[in-house]
Amino acid sequence: MKLESVVEVVRISQEIKLRKGIIDTPIKGPNSVANVASFYIGDEDREVLLVIGLNTKNQINMINRAHMGSLGSSLVTPREVFKPLILNNCASFAICHNHPSSDLRPSSEDIQLTHRFAEAGELMGIKLLDHLIVNNTTGYYSLKTEGLF
Repeated sequence: MKLESVVEVVRISQEIKLRKGIIDTPIKGPNSVANVASFYIGDEDREVLLVIGLNTKNQINMINRAHMGSLGSSLVTPREVFKPLILNNCASFAICHNHPSSDLRPSSEDIQLTHRFAEAGELMGIKLLDHLIVNNTTGYYSLKTEGLF
């Protein structure tokens, strides 16, 4: 079996567990979010925006690849982020994206996007908990921990 096939089987298995409610450990901080995000998008060769929706107990309600961009950018609208959050009755969420370059520093666009989604979430009553930049080689960067929103 090819490595890509094994990875896909593992991802499908995780999705099935999530849908059955087996993954119910509460998210307790940026490290928990980074572990989930790294599993899904940490090794992608293009920027991918992942949305992790949580219930009132900080358990994962849904995970959605909201957008796939190019090697160095990703343009995403609030509609792509908030529709699955609303449909899955999420109380809060974290957004994560990868930097294929392994440089975890946020761009000015990353910071602006974070503010935009935090404001939109506040209007809708779905709180943005954090925005993480991940890469399986270099780890993660939390914009909240660094005081950027």
